[in-house]
Order: sequence, then C-alpha cells, then structure tokens
Amino acid sequence: MQTKQQIQHLLASAGARPNKRLGQHFLIDLNLMRLLVDSAHIKNSDIVLEVGCGTGSLTEALADKAGMVIAVECDKALAKIAKTQLVPKGLAKAKNARIINTDILETKSTIRRTVTKAIQLCRKKYTGRILLVANLPYSVAAPVMLNLIVMVDGMYVTVQKEVAQRITAEPGEKHYGPLSIFLAATGDVKMLRVLKPTVFWPRPRVDSAMLSFVRRKAKAGRIKNMGLFNNIVRLFMQHRRKMLKTSTRFSIHDVNWPEIFEKCSIDPTSRPDQLSPENYIAIANLCHRYLCGKQVNQKQGL
Repeated sequence: MQTKQQIQHLLASAGARPNKRLGQHFLIDLNLMRLLVDSAHIKNSDIVLEVGCGTGSLTEALADKAGMVIAVECDKALAKIAKTQLVPKGLAKAKNARIINTDILETKSTIRRTVTKAIQLCRKKYTGRILLVANLPYSVAAPVMLNLIVMVDGMYVTVQKEVAQRITAEPGEKHYGPLSIFLAATGDVKMLRVLKPTVFWPRPRVDSAMLSFVRRKAKAGRIKNMGLFNNIVRLFMQHRRKMLKTSTRFSIHDVNWPEIFEKCSIDPTSRPDQLSPENYIAIANLCHRYLCGKQVNQKQGL
C-alpha cells in the first residue's frame, strides 16, 4: 500500500495528476484501506475485481490475499503506473494481478466485455467467490454496483456518501431508488464507516462512506426473472412522482395490471417510492407468471 507522498511521487514521475472529471481521489489512510480489505475476508480461491485501481496501492494488498485480482483503470497514465508497480523491471511482483486499461462500463447498463471475459477465464481456475473490492471513482460508482449485482458475491467499497445514502435508503425516503431496491432484494447491506475528506488525496468536497454488500442466494432466488424484475423496478421508479396505475401506461409488458396490484395487495394509487423491495419482487414474479402463461396459451392456440 502506498502513502500520500509515494502516490504523489509516482504521479509526478509520470507527468500525471489526479483527474477531477474522472472522480480520482486516492485513499491515503492505510488503516482504512486495511479495514476495507479485511472486511472482505478474501481467500486464495477468490477472484477480486477492483475498479479504479489508480497507482495500484490497493491492488498490491488484494493480490496478497486473493487467487486473482482483475484491476480496471480507464486512465492510461495510472494504468501504466500500476503495471510498473506490480511488475518492476519485467519481473512479476504479483503474478495473480492483471491490470486492464479500459472503462469498466461498455454502456451505462453493461459491464465491459473485456472485463467479464477476464472474470470468466479466471473462473476456470478459481472457484471461490467473485468480489468487488474498490475505492470506486465517484463518477461511476452507482452504475457499476447496479450492473455487478448479478455477477458478484459481495461488494466492499468506498463511495460518495450520497451514493451510500441511496444504497441504504428505506421506502418513502428521499434517496430511495433502484440501487436501494436491487441491493436490499438480493442481499444484505452494511455501512462500515463514514469517511471524511481528509482521508483522501486530493480531498473531495463531500464525505464518503465504506460499505459492504453480501449477496444472499436465498434472497436473490426469490426473483423468478432478474431481467423482468429490473424492468419493473425501472418502469415505476422512472415515474416515481406518478401513481402506480398511471406509470403502467409506459409498460412494454402486456399484463393485467389491476389484477396484479390486487393479488399483491398493493394500492394502485400509491407512489412507486412507497413500495418495498418485497412489493417489487411480488409484482415482477406475478408478471413473470402471467407472461409465461400467455406464451403457453399462444403455443396451444388458445
């Protein structure tokens, strides 16, 4: 792990500097970095994904514990520094760490295929958990976490405090949204620590937070069709100020919405942000059953 002075020296030597547009704020409190790593309880059979590896400070600590670390960095200069730190003079210092110089997101709703393929390749050798452990860049934290929910077994990350509030928000609260719903519906979220700007360099203007998310198979298994669940949540939360029955006009799914609301014991005049994750699961599962039944009837010519 690297101190503030070491990071500054590495950047200066490469003629680079932190990019505010990319949300680059380096975690320089080594005790907090150890807390993040220790919280994940990483084993040598685990695959760890790090997004925004910067100069490779956290990457080194992860490589000491994981079977394989896939570190993604979109900044070319930082990716080069990280590789140099891990592979000095052409000799592998961390043979189980791979730096990928790319944007983690292919689109706002898709993880880069280069990254998913790298994880799939590692899966042939390492059969433990797939974990996201990272000091996430502010600019991509929320979409990265949303897209990784179905791919990873756990997330141990630092994020902007506002994102943390969105993750831990309850129904009816200001920050309640898709991120809150998806994470609560599929696992357990825990706030580990609120972080002041002083533990980063350069200092951000806002507080941050360290979070853990553990995916629970039993919870996630309640959702019959994850893609449909995703569509249902986004359908209603995109129109969170409208009544549920009004929002259904924007649905691409041909289902009997009044019947679904009735069977789920949900008031159709409620607002989307008043519904719990369990409510959304119930709606999505009934839609799944309805659509599957409709397809069977069509095949049978009924």
